Amino acid sequence: MRFPSKVTSYNDSILSKFPLIIKELILEDLTPEQLFIRLKSKLTDINELIDILSCLYALGGIILIDEEVVHFVKKN
Repeated sequence: MRFPSKVTSYNDSILSKFPLIIKELILEDLTPEQLFIRLKSKLTDINELIDILSCLYALGGIILIDEEVVHFVKKN
């Protein structure tokens, strides 16, 4: 996982990619495969997507439905 640091800029970190994932999931629930297909031009590789999804899941921003579909959790 690449987090912002002295060596890694914010734009090169996974944090800068959170909005890309969230924007897609606000529109509709998607599988990780569908997310990767839609965003592969903006992601380094599938590992980066997994890192981003892992962070969003740990932060409570997304949940898995039926262990395959990613759903954005709306917070008030």
